[in-house]
Amino acid sequence: MIRVSQLKIPVAYDTPEYIKNKLVMLLGIEAGLFLSYTPVKRAIDARKKNNLLYVYNVDVSVTCDEEKIVKRLNDKNITLAPKPEPFIIPSATCTLPPVICGMGPAGLFCAYAMAKSGLKPVVIERGKDVDARTEDYNAFLKTRMLNPESNIQFGEGGAGTFSDGKLTTGTSGNKLRFVLETFVAHGAPENILFDAKPHIGTDVLKGVIKSIRKEIIALGGTVYFETKLTDIHIQKGKLTGITVTNNGAYRDIKCEKLILAIGHSARDTFEMLYENKIEMQQKPFSMGVRIEHKQHTINKTQYGTDALGAADYKLNVKTTDGRGVYTFCMCPGGHVIAAASEEGGIVTNGMSYHARNGENANAALLCDVRPSDFESDHPLAGMYLQRKHERLAFALGGGDYSAPATLVRDFIKNKSTNAQGSIKASYAPSVRWCNVADCLPSYVTDALREALPLLSKKLKGFDDDDAVLTAIESRSSSPVRITRSETLEANYNGIYPCGEGAGYAGGIMSAAADGLKVALQIIEQYNS
Repeated sequence: MIRVSQLKIPVAYDTPEYIKNKLVMLLGIEAGLFLSYTPVKRAIDARKKNNLLYVYNVDVSVTCDEEKIVKRLNDKNITLAPKPEPFIIPSATCTLPPVICGMGPAGLFCAYAMAKSGLKPVVIERGKDVDARTEDYNAFLKTRMLNPESNIQFGEGGAGTFSDGKLTTGTSGNKLRFVLETFVAHGAPENILFDAKPHIGTDVLKGVIKSIRKEIIALGGTVYFETKLTDIHIQKGKLTGITVTNNGAYRDIKCEKLILAIGHSARDTFEMLYENKIEMQQKPFSMGVRIEHKQHTINKTQYGTDALGAADYKLNVKTTDGRGVYTFCMCPGGHVIAAASEEGGIVTNGMSYHARNGENANAALLCDVRPSDFESDHPLAGMYLQRKHERLAFALGGGDYSAPATLVRDFIKNKSTNAQGSIKASYAPSVRWCNVADCLPSYVTDALREALPLLSKKLKGFDDDDAVLTAIESRSSSPVRITRSETLEANYNGIYPCGEGAGYAGGIMSAAADGLKVALQIIEQYNS
């Protein structure tokens, strides 16, 4: 096939027929010699608001000699398409099935690969299946009674299920392609295979995750919901089994391979691992707020129009003391959501449905938090720092899971907000207008105040007076890293830290890829 890069298509003419005709003309061939094209990548070029373009990379199939066409044209943007590197999952067998703790992206794809290999993994997930956890979350919004085991953080699909299904990543490779193709095979839209900033949407992602789980089971895997890891059994430096609890009943499971895909919020599990002398270390993370603007404002700034749908952004600056301030998990046309997993704490996150048709845009606005800020050299000190400020946010919000909120104009002046402005806060169950600085460390608030006007130079209106800041965003990444060796094992043989919670990923795609990496390592060990 022929790879055509930097193919610029006016937005108004983005149709298969127009693209086909342009490719035929560009390649200098007769229309009858053209077979098909497959998009490889698509991005929006909005630098000229009066000439909005889609920029494609496409692979073209023709019936004539492809090498001759490429040589004749002598164009750096027209080359022979590289042959894709397939992602191969070897077959394997074992006596005791591997156990995967956690069913977020890392655990899900680790289990999926193992099931395809024939290993018949056992998955334990402390939360409920995706439908039941959705019911529990909706009940929480009505009653303000949090279920600590079934919420935005815990349950099938992990925290990523309720965060828009953004699939952006800074890397590429056959693992990531396999993840995207698996999502599509289980119901995700095909455009995630080529869009530069792919997303699925929380509403669609729920069905995709259920479908993958059903295939894991069909391949011989087993999934236990509402089942929490409570202990590990070690003999002579090797894993021999685990203890789990379900509805108050404890039982032991013999195993020689345990994958710790526990996510960044399983604080009691981290404490249990620490007590069992699993080696872990402090890891930098970030803390801040959610910032909301009118989506229409972002569209006009980025595209000059609403016609291209909900626009996004990604911003970062350095403050004078060297701290990084940046936006993360930007949710176009989305909502700020209640993501607490512990009673007496406030945590915010963001999500969008597939249509991204909400009134507001929101993103995490975060500041670097360094181990030197942790107040202790304990490996879990960052986790305890998160908890401290989440509890401060809970108290500041009135103690009923209302989230503290402040308008940007008041935050910059370090004063309380008394009422909302032109932008309605989307956080449910409700917000309490106050000064969010009262629940954040001073080094965070100082950095955010300095950064807001700087970020506005990169995105006009970012520091709009009426933009809403909702606290607290504290779970963007894990504050802990569980150390692992070249064989991907912890300091005990047979235990494999994996994914975002263990400190080896940041987002759905990288976590899923790490799950695949661990699965392949274990498959290789069984086959050696």
